[in-house]
Amino acid sequence: MDLVALLPLLVILGAFMFFASRRQKKAMQATIDLHNSLKVGDRVHTTSGLQAEIKAINDDDVQLEIAPGIVTTWMKLAVRDRIVEDDEFDDDIDDAGEPESTATEITDQQDQNRLN
Repeated sequence: MDLVALLPLLVILGAFMFFASRRQKKAMQATIDLHNSLKVGDRVHTTSGLQAEIKAINDDDVQLEIAPGIVTTWMKLAVRDRIVEDDEFDDDIDDAGEPESTATEITDQQDQNRLN
């Protein structure tokens, strides 16, 4: 009798775990695809928020120019996203004239939902 009562709970828990792991795999694949598509000259954000231009890439590291003439070496895993400066993304330019990241932040989405 107790097994029948626990069965729906186990099914719900199993479904939750399945969809959570699926979402995590998609996010990991997107990160891998980004790291594989990086090339010299790309402007990127690091996980710590630094904006820089890629000067060299090898298997595990990237050399980022953080200011004119200042090049630092970072793990490739520290690159969070690419900064896109295409004309099609003119709406993504803020008041300071700097292009914004193509990544969406959960906090930004939550703030927009609160305003609506």
